[in-house]
Amino acid sequence: MEKVVNMSHWRSKLVLWMIMVIQLSLFLSVFSTEIHARKLLKDNHINTNDVRLHISDRQVIIDNGLVEVTIENPSGYLIGIKYKEMENVLERRNHNSNRGYWDIVWDDDAYVKLETKHVEVITQTNDIVELSFTKTWNSKNHGKTLPLNIQKRYIVRRGISGVYMYGIFERQEDFPEAHMYQIRIAFKLKEDKFRFMAISDTIQRVMPQSEDRVKGHSKPLDFKEAVLLTNPSNPKLKGEVDDKYQYSTENKDNKLNGWISDHDAVGFWIMTPSNEFRTGGPHKQDLTSHVGPTALSMFVSTHYTGTEIDTFYKEGEAWKKVFGPVLIYLNSASSKDDDHRKILWNDAKRQLSEEIESWPYNFTRSEDFPHSQQRGQVNGQLLVQDRYMDKQLMQAKSAFVGLAPPGEVDSWQKEGKGYQFWTQTDKIGRFNIKNVRPGVYNLYAWVHGFIGSYKLDLNITIQPGNKIELGTLIYDPPRNGPTLWEIGIPDRTAAEFFIPEPYPQYVNSITNDGADKFRQYGLWDRFSNIYRDSDLVYTVGASNYSKDWFFAHVPRKTGDDRYRPTTWQIKYNLQDVNNRGTYTLQMAIAAASFAEVEVRFNDPNSDRPHFTTRRIGYDNAVPRHGIHGLYRLYSIEVPGYRFRKGNNTIYLTQTRSDNPFEAVMYDYIRLEGPNSLND
Repeated sequence: MEKVVNMSHWRSKLVLWMIMVIQLSLFLSVFSTEIHARKLLKDNHINTNDVRLHISDRQVIIDNGLVEVTIENPSGYLIGIKYKEMENVLERRNHNSNRGYWDIVWDDDAYVKLETKHVEVITQTNDIVELSFTKTWNSKNHGKTLPLNIQKRYIVRRGISGVYMYGIFERQEDFPEAHMYQIRIAFKLKEDKFRFMAISDTIQRVMPQSEDRVKGHSKPLDFKEAVLLTNPSNPKLKGEVDDKYQYSTENKDNKLNGWISDHDAVGFWIMTPSNEFRTGGPHKQDLTSHVGPTALSMFVSTHYTGTEIDTFYKEGEAWKKVFGPVLIYLNSASSKDDDHRKILWNDAKRQLSEEIESWPYNFTRSEDFPHSQQRGQVNGQLLVQDRYMDKQLMQAKSAFVGLAPPGEVDSWQKEGKGYQFWTQTDKIGRFNIKNVRPGVYNLYAWVHGFIGSYKLDLNITIQPGNKIELGTLIYDPPRNGPTLWEIGIPDRTAAEFFIPEPYPQYVNSITNDGADKFRQYGLWDRFSNIYRDSDLVYTVGASNYSKDWFFAHVPRKTGDDRYRPTTWQIKYNLQDVNNRGTYTLQMAIAAASFAEVEVRFNDPNSDRPHFTTRRIGYDNAVPRHGIHGLYRLYSIEVPGYRFRKGNNTIYLTQTRSDNPFEAVMYDYIRLEGPNSLND
């Protein structure tokens, strides 16, 4: 009996010992992997070399032991970045002006690359070098050159494997009027090296090459940016669509994009730690990276807004703005690792977090870029009052709240010249807008689940170091009566509506993720394919907007590349009608492009609609694979006698049909009954 007990005792000890060995082995494996990954990346962050500067007649070189940055003198073109064993990550076959450069599209679509005339050393220490390449506009060139004073700044710091870039652009009062439709920095990388693009956790892929988009390798589609790859250099991409607009993203999400050279396990990344210098607010969409390989840092554009965004500068209007800084960051791993892409992407995200935490940078040496102690902040709480939803005040959860130049409600989405500062509220509607540059602003907001927009009727003046407490603010969203029915979600997009499967011959595998389904090519023509015999009919109480409401109100294709207007119907039942009361149709539009919506009640054949938007919009969101453009809200009052007890129908006619892209996207539609609350 004693031997049995002892054997049992030793067996138990043996089992425990084996478990400990297994756990230790797993720990060592995980620890070893982490140490390995850190070892592969440590050279990106740890370096004791001084920052060295060499200036010659033709070029300027800044070297910190991690990267060697070469800039053409005095043009200011970035012509080389040496990193690890790569002599130049930029395409050396390109002209010096076509590697790393600022460009602007101005009057009458004139395109100019910003070439400078002088270079000045702003800062030179062992830890940092900052240079300024400048050009002052000469009035003798009136009508011939862009009326703009230019500073292009470069900064290289000790221990950072990259280069910071920012621009300071100025127009003086006596400068002639001009439009500046687009301002950006572009980089053209080595095509034989950088093949893998990443702009988010889900949008990453091996990309086509430039030659794959030319005749003989591809078929042009409905617009020049989109091609079908028929004979690409990478056979795996055959039959896919490539279009740079499929890779667009909103400003609030456009913080990191770049490329990976798999052979060298090297990453090239553009990091944007703040959106304060971008235009159009947090939801404006813009380009990122695309075939080239091209990487972009977009500051100003008319993409997804059209010319409604304000890019016109009048004579007599003085203006000065700092764009950036952004960080061009390089990192490396071991090409022997199967997961080197993941290692590089995760390291880039880590570095981005450090840049965001460090904003606003304290190492810049321009009086036009205020450091944190020279900025202010605004705090408050936003609540919502809608007595038809809740008799109590409601908390504005995750609302977008921002400071932008003074204007009308929602003017921030068309604002193209000043600075904007946005945040989101917490669960109880509190907000804290930090690091605001000195200036005069209005406070704007919109709340998910509620139509319309909020604006505080007060100019807010930010001075260095001040902290403004606004207290509790109340938003009263547009509302004239109780909800009789509604379609969609008030979120300023059409994302909740029915987005069809793409044509199998027009697929881009990068957009297979459900949240990105709207990015697929040719979805506009799927309407005519799905609704073959008649236009869309939506029955309140029976239909489901996620299945039965097409995401875009587009024309119908009739053959031979011809289109005709379409009329959508909303059928619903009213048990009672107040003939003397006033009803309201709240119609929120998420996008519009050369479109017009006519609204009729119960009479589709009436010569005059009850309401028309007239022609609206230039945002081109449908062909550019956006799920929204500029937001619009129409509160349409309807006398009760327009309705009848029992079955009713609203007819929405999109009258424009010159091409398939004249369309609107609805955000949300609600019919309200007459006011039934006592004030």
